[in-house]
Amino acid sequence: MSFALLLAPLLLLASIYLASFLLLSWWHLRLDKLAALISIAVATAVTVALYDGGRWRLGLFVPPRLALRDFAAGVVLATLLVAVADALIVATTGMRHARGGGFPWREFVTVFAPAALHEELLFRGYAYQKLRTWSRAGAIAITAGIFALLHGGNSGVTLLAMTNILLAGVLLAFAYEAGRRLWLPIGIHLAWNVVSGPILGYGVSGYVAGATLFTTRGSGPAWLTGGTFGIEGSVWAVIAELAGIAVIMRRVITHQENT
Repeated sequence: MSFALLLAPLLLLASIYLASFLLLSWWHLRLDKLAALISIAVATAVTVALYDGGRWRLGLFVPPRLALRDFAAGVVLATLLVAVADALIVATTGMRHARGGGFPWREFVTVFAPAALHEELLFRGYAYQKLRTWSRAGAIAITAGIFALLHGGNSGVTLLAMTNILLAGVLLAFAYEAGRRLWLPIGIHLAWNVVSGPILGYGVSGYVAGATLFTTRGSGPAWLTGGTFGIEGSVWAVIAELAGIAVIMRRVITHQENT
């Protein structure tokens, strides 16, 4: 499919998404992450109904067994990658962890879970899947680039942090490609944010949770510790994400060989 033919559904999706978000804001829905999730869900459903006659396999509504397996695999992979990056930060800087105030369950429900679901539907959902009918490499490059740019105004952002967000976009796109389902990237995205933020006490792309199981104390160069942006601002996150991409690529190759 040519890129020009994709403009109509993509513009429709974007228009409904923005209109829904503005409407929810007008209704004074203060939970902006939840409003964003509702907006992209509505935009996706309406666009698929109007443009594709309801016939588009999003990779979200799959048998529970597959969804749970993919989600669990994503959680395990992200936890390992964050643990590796954290261990390298602790080994090379004066950064240490101390006991925090506890896990922010309410924030998990109102911020972290809807944010991960929203961003995966937005960046690996219908828009990405439409773009890949034109070019898979182009879809990955465009969505990963926009994903990084939209984090460009976050607190403490650096060029290294932007590079890490770009790599995260590539990693999550390949996670979708591994089975053409969204539950693996959702598991990776959610676990990465929760383990690095509410559990270990780093910032999450510049966002600081109200409470965390552990806190980060000590100092070191921002390019090693991540600074105020969080673990994604560290050069060690580059190593972790490249390792994650290599692992997922093997799964993508296996999926392609079996289909």
